Amino acid sequence: MGQAREVMDRLTEAITTADSKAIAELYAQDAVAVTPDGGELHGRDDIAAYWRQMTEMVPDGTYEPVHGYEIGNTAIDEGWTSPPSSGHIVDYRLYFDEMEFLGQLGLLPPT
Repeated sequence: MGQAREVMDRLTEAITTADSKAIAELYAQDAVAVTPDGGELHGRDDIAAYWRQMTEMVPDGTYEPVHGYEIGNTAIDEGWTSPPSSGHIVDYRLYFDEMEFLGQLGLLPPT
């Protein structure tokens, strides 16, 4: 196991235990994080605040790892994060033909 994997594993542990201090310490002062909902975050403080908000919103959520990858100085985790079950849908996936959809919107070049 390389250093990238060790750091990623520490981050996963810090996030799943809502350890804000450990999360912040894992990021460089000038780090950049790209998130699906918050856009691009700049700096350790903004990134730590993002994770703090996420862990506060779902304090009893769980994380189930599926795959872990490491190549050189890059580590990638793939898994499922789920809120606690409360009689509501907790897992939902939507798939569609993106090319067909883009064509219907007129966003593809003429063929």
